[in-house]
Amino acid sequence: MTRYDLVIFDNDGVLVDSERISNRLMAEYLTELGHPTSFEESVRNYMGRAMRSVHDQVRERSGRRLPAEFDEVFHTRVFAAFRRDLRPVAGVAEVLRSLAAAGIPYCVASSGSHERIRVGHRTAGLDHWFDERLLFSADDVPQGKPAPDLFLHAARSIGVAPGRCVVVEDSLPGVRAARAAGMHVYGYTAMTPAAVLTDADGHFSDMAELIALLGSDRPSSGQ
Repeated sequence: MTRYDLVIFDNDGVLVDSERISNRLMAEYLTELGHPTSFEESVRNYMGRAMRSVHDQVRERSGRRLPAEFDEVFHTRVFAAFRRDLRPVAGVAEVLRSLAAAGIPYCVASSGSHERIRVGHRTAGLDHWFDERLLFSADDVPQGKPAPDLFLHAARSIGVAPGRCVVVEDSLPGVRAARAAGMHVYGYTAMTPAAVLTDADGHFSDMAELIALLGSDRPSSGQ
């Protein structure tokens, strides 16, 4: 694995199998507050985006602001569900082990908060793979995905040029952010079809495939 100098992982849905949990709870809470939302709508509108985007989209659609305590209540529910049900994405430990063995630096760049990342990693048993210096959140930058700010911040902090980075993403905002940052990107299709992640250099549905993609000599044009 000599092709990339830094692998940047999205967190939710890529490292930890959290998207089904969090989007179910997001749909339930928004509906409870008088903004009827299905699970599918939550995935389509909010997956891969920072919490501030939820506030902005709800206000734009309804003309009403979400309550000041929205983020706190939502994360309390999410963290409780994580502690009960969260698991690592199948095969991701093998990917991390392969990168570590090859001496390829990696990090996390997530739309979630630092607390959400840490809670998820501890619960899923991934915390020993990532120290605090490898965790980057949308809270660290002015604009979250699909803006390139977060990925550029991660690369700059670790000291790697954007063109030597590859991003592993499962959402359209994340793929677009990686592209805007001038990075290669592979799309994980567990929840988002490859037809949606059309700007990705390649797609994979199983983490074993990702190991091969990261070790390939030339950018992949698809599956």
